[in-house]
Amino acid sequence: MGTTIRMRVTRGSLKPLEKISLPEGREVTVTIFDVPSVRDLDAFDRAAGGWKGSVDTNKLLKNIYADRLVSTRPKPRL
Repeated sequence: MGTTIRMRVTRGSLKPLEKISLPEGREVTVTIFDVPSVRDLDAFDRAAGGWKGSVDTNKLLKNIYADRLVSTRPKPRL
């Protein structure tokens, strides 16, 4: 059985923010997922378009399609 609860780090220990219905002394395994803060999400929005103008997309596409024509297999003998 598994469940998900929210916890807060306080002085190096995890403190549940919700009631846990487990018997005293029960051993559990905890997986920690660090939830990004709103501040981190704002950084993503600020970075949008940061690469604009630094790559010649027409040249890039031309090179990609040209590279697809390169054969790495030997030609079959007839």
